[in-house]
Amino acid sequence: MAAFEMGRRLAASVGENSETINGPNDAARLLIPLLRPLRKETFAILCLDTRARAISIRKISVGSLNASIAHPREVFFEAIQESAASIIVAHNHPSTSPDPSPQDIEVTDKLVQCGQVLGIPVLDHLIIGSDRVHSVMDGKNWPK
Repeated sequence: MAAFEMGRRLAASVGENSETINGPNDAARLLIPLLRPLRKETFAILCLDTRARAISIRKISVGSLNASIAHPREVFFEAIQESAASIIVAHNHPSTSPDPSPQDIEVTDKLVQCGQVLGIPVLDHLIIGSDRVHSVMDGKNWPK
């Protein structure tokens, strides 16, 4: 029942009436309930419209206890299907620490490059740990 309630609340927070996502804290508020409780690394995408409102949140991949693989093809397939103007990607670190690994940085760089080619900016990559959230891009891609 708790999972259904969490899904209902998440669905109510995205879509036509959702609030504007102005920075990592706004995005984290939507993504934490989805990713923090999971025991395996899970990669998700938050699609935004032209007004930076959340359109959808989609799980892209589920990895193991400490590894998740997200290919740009899958990430941008979802973004294109949703007609996203921009995206925020996120994944959890079930091991508690949200500090980025070298692979996290590499994936972020690849996604940013692909987003530039496709015209769908990657605003941020959030890593959600058990007690805090880390913004890989430190807010540098957010519109001013």
